[in-house]
Amino acid sequence: MAFDVKDLGRSPGSMRTLTEHVPAPGDLGVALIGVQEGSDVELDLRLEAVHEGILVSGTANVEVTGECGRCLDPLAYDLEVDVQELFFYEDAEFSDEEDEEEQRRVEHDLIDLEPVLRDAVVTMLPFQPVCREDCQGLCSECGVRLEDEPGHHHEVLDPRWAALADLAKPDRQN
Repeated sequence: MAFDVKDLGRSPGSMRTLTEHVPAPGDLGVALIGVQEGSDVELDLRLEAVHEGILVSGTANVEVTGECGRCLDPLAYDLEVDVQELFFYEDAEFSDEEDEEEQRRVEHDLIDLEPVLRDAVVTMLPFQPVCREDCQGLCSECGVRLEDEPGHHHEVLDPRWAALADLAKPDRQN
């Protein structure tokens, strides 16, 4: 997802907008929820030349799909994330406090928005997605959906007490 910024040159103050629909890259999510690879990503960005490089700011709209972490029902919703990143020119110098490897770069008059988009989207996804806050989930014993059977429960006997349970039966013969 590279974009050409040659037209901005190295003239601080020059600016252009970028409004595009691009396919979503892979791995744009976490285990239970994310953006499906190839789905539509709507970018509404502003590219500005500044002294150090190119400042990218704006929003990205994606469709998030996944499943509830409690009941495994499918989830789908639109998510708008803010994007802001400074891409430094290739010859930019960094002070000792700044880690040069963590800085994004303009390379051959191109900026790669994929890592920036990934950082923005993945950090906004819920760690434990749920379909509703009061979702009861599934029974841990049999897997039945607790929403469908409100009074559902299991009689769980400790095997260490099983012999004593036989003593309490009224039909016991002496």
